[in-house]
Amino acid sequence: MPEASANIGVVGLAVMGSNLARNLASREGNTVAIFNRSYEKTETLVSEHPEAGFIPARTYQDFADSLQKPRTAIIMVKAGGPTDAVIDSLLEVFEPGDIIVDGGNAYFPDTIRREKAVRETGVNFVGAGISGGEEGALTGPSIMPGGSDESWITLGPILKSIAAIAEGEPCVTHVGHDGAGHFVKMVHNGIEYADMQLIAEAYDLIRRGTGKSPAEIAAIFAEWNKGELESYLIEITAEVLRQVDAETGKPLVDVILDQAGAKGTGAWTVQTALSLGVPVSGIAEATFARSLSSHPEQRAVAGALPGPDEEFTVTDEAAFIEDVRLALYASKIVAYSQGFDEIRAGAAEYGWNIDLGAISKIWRGGCIIRAQFLNRIADAYAETPDLPVLMSAPYFAEALTRGQASWRRVVIAAATAGIPAPAFSSSLSYYDGIRADRLPAALVQGQRDFFGAHTYKRIDKPGTFHTQWSGDRTEIEAEDTH
Repeated sequence: MPEASANIGVVGLAVMGSNLARNLASREGNTVAIFNRSYEKTETLVSEHPEAGFIPARTYQDFADSLQKPRTAIIMVKAGGPTDAVIDSLLEVFEPGDIIVDGGNAYFPDTIRREKAVRETGVNFVGAGISGGEEGALTGPSIMPGGSDESWITLGPILKSIAAIAEGEPCVTHVGHDGAGHFVKMVHNGIEYADMQLIAEAYDLIRRGTGKSPAEIAAIFAEWNKGELESYLIEITAEVLRQVDAETGKPLVDVILDQAGAKGTGAWTVQTALSLGVPVSGIAEATFARSLSSHPEQRAVAGALPGPDEEFTVTDEAAFIEDVRLALYASKIVAYSQGFDEIRAGAAEYGWNIDLGAISKIWRGGCIIRAQFLNRIADAYAETPDLPVLMSAPYFAEALTRGQASWRRVVIAAATAGIPAPAFSSSLSYYDGIRADRLPAALVQGQRDFFGAHTYKRIDKPGTFHTQWSGDRTEIEAEDTH
């Protein structure tokens, strides 16, 4: 029986799990037990990294015996059935008070279900969103753990030891109970979808409008990364656009098939937002854009459909590029504002006490959407914790005011030229919708009452009303059952 000397264990040693285990082992105070269904992977990790001092386990019982109490294990396996199988195996060897952490991209309702079932055994279950990819897992990710207050006492110091550091603060916080961590990670990924689509639309507009090469546009993005758009995604965009394909000598972006993949978190974000009644139009359009790109059979047929008669030409390149930059920043603000709206709504629906300012702070480092302006989001929530619309905060309102004319010109140019810019245009429509004094929803509600007696409310007196649309068009006060 191995000596109980490890304070943390990792189950699942594919790239993410291996890198996370190495990260843990490299931090002072951590001793890491490791287990994989195939012991060969365990042996390989131990032999390749002897400096880590891993404690390898052949069986779940050996793994449990090597862990100090309360035993703490992070699962890094495929979401779904494999995660459930590992949980079941750990429950056979763990005791009340021990902690099981799911570090995968689980769907938050599954985490809620698992936490409830595991809690009945006395074991703590924590769903933890981990962002940063393979590199982040190794060098410092952004971590979004849920779970019980009890589990955070043990887990907090361990996660703080491996998280990315932004302005002296570890990029981890106890998000909330049961599924809160995976919910926030889901929305993070949804914002990531929107951010990436907006950047792609900016690239496409500049390339088609100016004829600049990918390498020339890379230089533009590199310059943008020195200002208010500074972010990981802008940085790597410049790197991708600079890359030349070794085989053909062409820009790599021109060799890559234009069909974007997705692993489901964007769709989850949109589906959940719909159920919560929260508009996340930028995230939705980004998700649909990936879907559209992945239907070449439809695009091949629809390619014969007519477009604008005139070629798209830009007379003042510098002015157009600046317009695109400002439109990108304005649309980015909308994406984050919508994402934080969804987090607030989710917290209210599921009873989570989520600190939105703290979430913005842990996204400043390690994660894919890390960006300079997350500090501005943290400032906004520090000043007004119950801020109803993030983009109404003074800093963002000023940025939107400054970029509004450019934003409109870019959307007009895209529509006139027949260039798809769904994230740009939907973000602008949302902006105009949320600032409108009155929306045509009054007509929609009138239509609903006409065909379904769904009732409506009036602007001039309280109560709920229904119009008898046939005959004399009489209005009656209706019992509000909706």
